[in-house]
Amino acid sequence: MALVQRTYTKISSFITRINIRSYSKSVAERDIKKSVFISQSKDIYTNLALEDWMYHNLDFKDQHILMLWQNDPCVVIGRHQNPWLEANFMELPNITEQGVKLARRNSGGGTVFHDQGNLNLTFFTPREHYNRKYNLEIITRSLFREFGLKVDISSREDLTVRDYKVSGTASKLGRPNAYHHCTLLVNANKVDLSLALQKPEVDIQTNATKSIKSKIINLCEENPDISVTKLIKAVGWEYMRTPALSLMDGGMELANQQKGFQLVNPTNLWFPGLDEIRDQYVSWDWCFGKTPKFNISKSFAVPESLVDSFGAPGNVKVTMTVEHGRINDVTLFVPPSLYSSGFAGEADVVTSLIGQKFSEEALDGLEGLLSSLVNDKDRFVTECLKQVMTSV
Repeated sequence: MALVQRTYTKISSFITRINIRSYSKSVAERDIKKSVFISQSKDIYTNLALEDWMYHNLDFKDQHILMLWQNDPCVVIGRHQNPWLEANFMELPNITEQGVKLARRNSGGGTVFHDQGNLNLTFFTPREHYNRKYNLEIITRSLFREFGLKVDISSREDLTVRDYKVSGTASKLGRPNAYHHCTLLVNANKVDLSLALQKPEVDIQTNATKSIKSKIINLCEENPDISVTKLIKAVGWEYMRTPALSLMDGGMELANQQKGFQLVNPTNLWFPGLDEIRDQYVSWDWCFGKTPKFNISKSFAVPESLVDSFGAPGNVKVTMTVEHGRINDVTLFVPPSLYSSGFAGEADVVTSLIGQKFSEEALDGLEGLLSSLVNDKDRFVTECLKQVMTSV
């Protein structure tokens, strides 16, 4: 069956805005209509803003919505994660011709890689109808019905094929609305994924949520007939042929009673205020400033050429405390051998870093300081601080 398309000029023409009082009465399942929204943007920040706009502005009491969306290459971390710990941060700009963007979403969970071989799904309902298992069953049923592929739901509510992960899942629960979103690896570039997420071991101490590594597989590796375009149709029709609250099959008779597929253009014209939300998602304060507090430590052997011949050279140990993405404190342990041989720059080095963003801003300051130092000991310690910054 052909993909139904309906186009509109403004979002207000086909959806209901939130009226909190309307949630006081329950709606019968038969009166809840479904829509499938397909975002026409491939920009991660725009799609996250669209998701947020819908969550805060729409009334899902008598309309449930499945939003389907794709992104250009990006790494998306959970709300409570540390980007320096989760992504191969320094290499992201070099992985593809356009680079790989880094974004923080508004839900919890672990880090994922997106490109246009990855399909994202967001299920919007009122809080009382939030049901992850229902949503995942919709996906597994569509894959089996259309492609004959059996996909399992793990105990962690991931989707797996032969113990390989094909989908991660996260959610946002509020009042009156909720959403559950997940990914589907269709034909994602696994080399780019690996380069973007592989991290050398770094001594970071934090309470931030850490991702759990899993073996992954693309759905097209199991069935070459699966593509993102075909999957959009398969999942969309399965969603609309299933009643809003129960996992029964209403067939195409029920599907044709729904609101159908909507191609949506995420612009300020369609969604008033969307640009302001996108500006928040793209900002440094959101992507990095929301990082939970962390400490990073590293030790460096003092070259024998920098100390007197008496005693062992020892190690310089650097510990940085980063809070809200900014360097809050720096602790230097400098061995006696370095102090006794003329190191004098500790105060200047530390002072130059306090309050700086844990980013190029602080690195630029260190580079400037290095160019002005003539004492080899001071230069060595300053270079140690620089290496702590670049080690993540």
